[in-house]
Amino acid sequence: MNATVHTESGTVRGVVHPDHRAFEGIPYAAPPVGDLRWAPPQPAQPWTGERDATKPGSPCPQLKNAIADLSGTNEDCLFLNVTTPATASPEHRKPVMVWIHGDGAIGSGDQFDPTRLAVDGDVVVVTFNFRLGVFGAFAHPELKDSGTIGLQDQRAVLRWVQQNAAAIGGDPGNVTLFGVSYGATATSAHLMSKESHGLFHKVIMQSGFTLMDMPAGVVYPGIPALPWYGWTTTEGARTQGVALAQQLGCEDLACLRKLPVEKILAAPQVMNIFQPYALGNDQLPADPAKALETGEFADVPVLSGTTRDEHTTFVAFFRELAGNPVTAQDYPELLRTAFGDQAATIAAEYPLTDYPTPALAWASVITDRMWARAQLRQNQLLSAKNPLWFYEFADRQAPADIPFPQGFQPGAWHAGDVQYIFRNDKDALTEEQVELSDTMIRYWSTFAHNGDPNADGLPEWPKFSTPDTVLSLAPKAIRTVDYAQEHRLAFWQRIGV
Repeated sequence: MNATVHTESGTVRGVVHPDHRAFEGIPYAAPPVGDLRWAPPQPAQPWTGERDATKPGSPCPQLKNAIADLSGTNEDCLFLNVTTPATASPEHRKPVMVWIHGDGAIGSGDQFDPTRLAVDGDVVVVTFNFRLGVFGAFAHPELKDSGTIGLQDQRAVLRWVQQNAAAIGGDPGNVTLFGVSYGATATSAHLMSKESHGLFHKVIMQSGFTLMDMPAGVVYPGIPALPWYGWTTTEGARTQGVALAQQLGCEDLACLRKLPVEKILAAPQVMNIFQPYALGNDQLPADPAKALETGEFADVPVLSGTTRDEHTTFVAFFRELAGNPVTAQDYPELLRTAFGDQAATIAAEYPLTDYPTPALAWASVITDRMWARAQLRQNQLLSAKNPLWFYEFADRQAPADIPFPQGFQPGAWHAGDVQYIFRNDKDALTEEQVELSDTMIRYWSTFAHNGDPNADGLPEWPKFSTPDTVLSLAPKAIRTVDYAQEHRLAFWQRIGV
């Protein structure tokens, strides 16, 4: 294996390990500074000689939060990382898997260890940084395609792959785009965005919220009902952008582009307000539901699913750790705020006596109503046109690699499956969980190779057709389940809220 690779921008030198090569901190676009702040990504500047690619580039500007202790103020942050199996070469090209990390306000590509996926799956894995929060989804009347800059960064990575994958041992004609949570919703955006079509050939979406609405007070206390959890409108985003500009003492975009990063980050809630990408522009349709209903999305195989207990993560961090825990007295009022006159009916269906704590009762209600209902609808619409395999990660003993409250039982928590795909052998997985991880890596990578996750020696995974063809993934318990029955979706359909 050669430690150097010649990309279109110049030569990079990475690290050769016995079973893989790793290249980190490769620029895929020019630094988005000065007049390029909030501008579409521009080509990376070529370099001469060998560029060191043995350590990650700077993360994009962000503020640490309760989930991750990450922060940064450096806008020169558009870097990617590549991991290849030892056998990958320009003559022996492997499928490429491009990962979009979760959370639109915090994170970076180097937080995920792709070694086991690359080596055991025999695939090239690309992780990367993209502009986050106010730097990635900010909108303003002076900005074309307001509210989609982070999405355009992701597309720039896909274009980089098309231009450079062959040199690094990847097949540009076999690219799987995959992501979790915010990254899965971004993946669905590329499915619906014609500008991204042709840059990928398969998608994997882990716990996305493409069609998810948000009843009042469900995620953030005091927030009213919203038609979309993962999107906003271009008009709404621009209104917020103008309000932020005024708050920061600016009348125009030129003024905003001169402000220090630190001053922008100091604005209250600025990273969270601008997480959702804006709909209704040249990048995205005005209505994702309509786009899915009418088949206006890329014609590629899909692997898509959720975790069994999606909403425990949100209850833990936005209520329990925020000093506003769910109590038995709160429970009826939470139901009334979210569901109005159906609150008593829901309380009877999800009585507190069925759950260890009121927090877990509330999490179960919202997992079923908000997450499971939207995921089933999304996959039904996608599978009407594309081949689709539907899974549910159901290991309720999954290690908690984020700081849940002491004594809290997160179960198969939101994004808890990521550590089974990006497994570090130092992780605290049991022998049975490592076996599940091996199986999941094989499903995911087989899908990347062939567009179908099934392979000899794996439990059969039926193509999704009806709610009882969903594959439940748990240690020593991989089986099909009736997703609609498990999440009481007939009940939710009957009460109509």
